[in-house]
Amino acid sequence: MARKTKTKTKTKSSGATNKKLPLGQSIPLGIQHVLAMFAGNITVPIIIAGIFGQTPEEKIFLIQMSLFVAGVATIIQTVGYGKIGSRLPIIQGTSFAFIPVMAPFAKVGLGAVFTAAFIGGIFQMWIGKILKPIRHLFPPLVTGIVVLMIGVSLLKVGFMYAGGGGWLLNNKPEVFGNSNHLIISFTVLIVALWANLKGKGMVSSASILIGMVAGYIVAMMMGMVNYGKIAGADWFAFPMPLQYGIDFVPGAIILMLFMAVVTTIETIGDISATTMGGANREATDKELSGGIMADGLGTAFGSLFNAMPNTSYSQNAGLVAFTGVISRHVGTIAGVILILMGLFPKLGGIIAAMPESVIGGAAIIMFGLITSAGIKLVAQSEMNQRNLLILGLSLSFGIGMSLLPQFVAHIPDFGISLKLLLTTGLIPAGMLAFVLNATLSKK
Repeated sequence: MARKTKTKTKTKSSGATNKKLPLGQSIPLGIQHVLAMFAGNITVPIIIAGIFGQTPEEKIFLIQMSLFVAGVATIIQTVGYGKIGSRLPIIQGTSFAFIPVMAPFAKVGLGAVFTAAFIGGIFQMWIGKILKPIRHLFPPLVTGIVVLMIGVSLLKVGFMYAGGGGWLLNNKPEVFGNSNHLIISFTVLIVALWANLKGKGMVSSASILIGMVAGYIVAMMMGMVNYGKIAGADWFAFPMPLQYGIDFVPGAIILMLFMAVVTTIETIGDISATTMGGANREATDKELSGGIMADGLGTAFGSLFNAMPNTSYSQNAGLVAFTGVISRHVGTIAGVILILMGLFPKLGGIIAAMPESVIGGAAIIMFGLITSAGIKLVAQSEMNQRNLLILGLSLSFGIGMSLLPQFVAHIPDFGISLKLLLTTGLIPAGMLAFVLNATLSKK
């Protein structure tokens, strides 16, 4: 009886992920995914271009490549090939976590970074391939803590976007969070919630997109849309591989191998959040293994085309939880749109022109739902003394060290930006949950 029920559940969830929606529905839903991750995807190459002293033309080139590669990496995830790919609506993009690892090699050049990223991507594919024998080390308790910390660590980012962007907070604190930005972000939030709760069918599924369109219109009425970004963008840009050459730097390679493990933990969390939020189930071994291998392949492919290391995007997992649409074909549409933006920068300029507070209103919803998905995963475990200890200690170190980074101020970095990794919250919580679950007695 139990086996039969399990089969039905698996068939039902598989049908949801493979369901093909009409283009009239899937295209708006794909655009919704792109809007959710766009700002984060282009921010990483902008930061790295500044650190490495790139010219404005080179910075634009890096942004274009980040869009193109994100699209290809997303399609690798959603369509899959052989054992590679989660075949879920997992959206890929450049990873913020790699910034502290890349920054120390500014004097060496981007060639060293991309070469090391290629090797790190191949290593991550190997981790994904051997995941099944060690899958038992990642029960719902551990993956739930990782997902929970992803959500908690992103909450601040959501409110930074809602206030107008982190650069305003640092450079123009008097403008950050002013009435204009708050009106825009809360317009997006309220309209998206109304569309999701009151709308039916496509209106409910595309509620985030509807909210962001409403916010964009309000921003235009307030004169806060930067039309210069649209006018200044080229019509066409052709992807050019290996523009920065090949440079083997041992230190960079070691760091990228380490980060492959770190981003694997994050990817496990994102895939788990997607299946729990969109299909109310745990991720299968096949989905996790394929997703991690696709993550690594995306990074390796991206390094050949001058794009920063890729990873799965947590905000899109939150979007799946909010809309309930877990069709992988919608993710494929998002990947195609990203590729077109990389090839036709004018398209990307339309999104880049809007203020970040438009994204902020949606981000507050999506990041909160990632946190909820983490709680839902943790709740699947029996809350006995052992599991409560793992949960309590993991969250204590994860949240505590992120709130007080000075706690690790005197810890040696050992050349791997250890302090920054410890203060992310996600890494100490995830690693501690993993170690405690593996070592503490089940009784």
